[in-house]
Amino acid sequence: MRLPELLDKIKHELRLRNYSRRTMESYLLCLKDYFQFAKTIKKDPDIPLLKRYLLEKQGRGQAPQTINLYLNAVKYFYREIMRSSVSIDLKFAKTSKKLPVVLSRLEIEKIIDSIDNPKHKLIIALSYGAGLRVSEAINLRIRDIDFDELIIHLKAAKGNKDRITIFPEKLKADLHELTALQHGNEYVFESERGGKLTERTAQMVFEKALKKARIEKDASFHSLRHSFATHLLENGVDVRYVQELLGHANIRTTQLYTKVTNPSLKNIKSPLE
Repeated sequence: MRLPELLDKIKHELRLRNYSRRTMESYLLCLKDYFQFAKTIKKDPDIPLLKRYLLEKQGRGQAPQTINLYLNAVKYFYREIMRSSVSIDLKFAKTSKKLPVVLSRLEIEKIIDSIDNPKHKLIIALSYGAGLRVSEAINLRIRDIDFDELIIHLKAAKGNKDRITIFPEKLKADLHELTALQHGNEYVFESERGGKLTERTAQMVFEKALKKARIEKDASFHSLRHSFATHLLENGVDVRYVQELLGHANIRTTQLYTKVTNPSLKNIKSPLE
């Protein structure tokens, strides 16, 4: 089978299994790169060749997360497309243990206050107040918001899972005003040209606000979600509830935030008087 035909087949299978657009694009890019490296594709994986391929990526200084993405794409291909019975028993590259960048409550306030456009101000405030990923914010539909209960029902979020999260009452009036003349199936944050805002537009809104607020931290749109989780834990919310609100499959992912906000460490005073 020629490469374009093979990639089309993989794309078709990913669609049938309801993978997200981002995952589909990532897997297809990774597999195209791997196929060009391997040159010949057989039913079963060539483990020594795959090791050389991943080591070459590592040698070029690619991040562990990136190498893991290539490995997962190749595993998916042989398991689901080729139906190979040969297991790819390779160790995952060690991922970075860097702590997430968290903004303080005051920094969040400064960022929101620096935005003049009401719609842009609201997407940033809601993303922090509900712990949304950028993709979840731009895909949010009016029907997904329960104004009475102050909850948001996120449909087919990361991993194609639904989840419930909260949003603050102080945003209720602004959300009502923004969506008053729209139908329930429409996007909350529509672009001026119709349809939803792009992820890049939302990220640029955050980046401009961060700069305008003169905050020097290496923060991104996703830092709003990191800050939501950290501030909930600081407020005494049980880590298991935070896990549910964030939609983490593994509690270890959520527990990373406890390292950012360890009250015991914060209460220790430096010996320098």
